[in-house]
Amino acid sequence: QVQPVESGGGLVQAGGSLRLSCEASGRTFSRYTMGWFRQAPGKEREFVGHIMWNDGTAYYVDAVKGRFTISRDNAKNTVYLQMNSLKPEDTAVYYCAAKALSGTEYIYWGQGTQVTVSS
Repeated sequence: QVQPVESGGGLVQAGGSLRLSCEASGRTFSRYTMGWFRQAPGKEREFVGHIMWNDGTAYYVDAVKGRFTISRDNAKNTVYLQMNSLKPEDTAVYYCAAKALSGTEYIYWGQGTQVTVSS
């Protein structure tokens, strides 16, 4: 079992940056893909991107490509979401989640961290 715990959210002005962290406790992380999701008020949760823990391959949705970067630190069992050039529409609760490399669904979820971007 993997238990992700997010941190690093806060309030930032448009154009600013934030880095979210997701520390994962539990088992063999190289067998997992770590994803970032977000949910804005009144909207459904949406996928932001993911990183494969074994080789560091990352993927991003178009809305954040070129602005957000996902990385990992194996020694710290931590995944990061670096967010640059933030926009008010990036305001949301951000979640970290884990799924097995062979899995199709994210089954381990963090509690979320609030990111608010002011205009």
